[in-house]
Formats: sequence, structure tokens, C-alpha cells
Amino acid sequence: EQPYARGNLWSARRGTESLVLVGTYHLDDLRHPATLKAVTPHLEKASALLVEAGPDEEKALMDHVGKNPSAMFIIDGPTLLERLPAETWNRLSRAMAERGVPGFMASKFQPWYATVVLAIPPCAVAEMTDPKGLDGLLIDAAQADGVPVKALEPYDTVLKLFGGLTEADQIAMIEQSLATEDQAEDFAATLVEAYFRGESRLMWELMRDQAYAQPGMTRDQVDSDFALMEKLLMDDRNRAWIPVIDAAAAEGPLVVAFGALHLPGQNGVLNLLAQDGWTITPLE
Repeated sequence: EQPYARGNLWSARRGTESLVLVGTYHLDDLRHPATLKAVTPHLEKASALLVEAGPDEEKALMDHVGKNPSAMFIIDGPTLLERLPAETWNRLSRAMAERGVPGFMASKFQPWYATVVLAIPPCAVAEMTDPKGLDGLLIDAAQADGVPVKALEPYDTVLKLFGGLTEADQIAMIEQSLATEDQAEDFAATLVEAYFRGESRLMWELMRDQAYAQPGMTRDQVDSDFALMEKLLMDDRNRAWIPVIDAAAAEGPLVVAFGALHLPGQNGVLNLLAQDGWTITPLE
């Protein structure tokens, strides 16, 4: 079993420095206020709230894409309709249509951005008039209490991560995302239940297991694709966050909130902090 495999709320101490770490779920759920209530006393005493991206970073990203639309959209050259095998494009266009994105628009998505959109289940897209995952609720609470909100990484981190991928890698990620599309709603329900049980890592392994069953995919190929996604989306970012957390912790107690999948594992934030001299304790 991986280290720190279960739980969404943790504390960490190192000498006089202290952290409360919150594994978040980025979409709406009626159970988030209970978590927020548990974290609020720590937030009120914090010198800062650290999140993956705060309001300033979200604005900077939107400004960047406004000036550089090719960061997210195919401006020149063949579209996804022309780049993808016909069967893959048909599945992708159906999946996008279920999320309210017409085919002509989806065909102009950069491959990595199509993967990001596929990660949001159709039922959640329909409800996203003013999305407030746990991250958003924590940011609102911090701002209401006058607690500074700081980012764990620069606004363009994800653009650079995906920008460094080959087109073949990006298309493989689309294929992996489509592997569970027929059960997208079931997966979404299972994911959120696993999250509230503190078992987010289980979903990663369930997705891997489903991918093994896809026609034309070998176990080695699936494991290779998943290793790439884990390195890109989690491991490399986790390592980059540790010095940011260390520097901010020197200024006073912190609440640090990020997607729950970043918590567990050998290369998870909790294990990396433990290796950095922090004592990690689960919070109720």
C-alpha cells in the first residue's frame, strides 16, 4: 500500500512551523460545507492559504489565453478532426456534444485541452453556472477573513507541462480519457464517493483497470500512459510545491489546499514533506 493512502485532512509540524493540508475535490458537492467548517478554525489562524491557482493566477491565465489563443486552441494546421483516427474522433465529438461543445469547436481544441474537458462529467458541466469546488469555497472564506491567498505554482504551469508533450502523447491521453466515457456518470459518482471516504487513489487505479480492458490496449501501453500522466500531472508538480510550502511556512501557520490525488504515494506531497523533516498527522 502507498504511504498516506487514505484521508483528505492532515496536519504537519516541523519545529515551530505548522501546516494544515486539505485534499480537495474541484467540482461542486453538497458535502463541501462540512469540510469547510472543519478547516475554518485553522484558516482563521493562518498566515496564508496556499492553493494550486488563486484568483490572480486564474485572471493571468485568461489574459494569457486571450492574447495567445493557440495555447488552448488550434489556430493553424490540421484540426483534431483531421489528426485523430475516425473512430476516435467520432467518440470524442459525441463526448464533447454531451458537454455542450459542438464538434466544429471541439475540433479546434488543443489535444491536451480536450483531455481536460473530458475530465468533467456531462452532469457536472450542466450544473457549472457558478462552479465552487472545495478550492473555491476555501478561497472565498480566506478572502472574507482577510487571509492572503497565494499560489503553489505559476499561472502557466499546466500550459508548459502539456506544451512539452509530443502530439502522440497528447492523443494517447485523449484515448485514455475516452476509455471510460461510456460510464462517465458512473465514474463521476464513484469518484466523489471515494473522495469523501478519503480514498481518491482508488479511482486512479480503477481508471487504470478499466483502460486495461479497452480493445487494442496492452497492459504495458496502459501502464506507460498512466506513468506519463502521473509524472506530468502530479509527481513533478508535487516536488515543485515543497520549496514553495517551506518558504511560506517560515512566515507563519498555513492552510494548503490542492487536489486530493496529490496527497498519497511515494511522490505525494505528504511523503515528500515527511522526507523534508515534517511530522505528518491525520486530522479528523
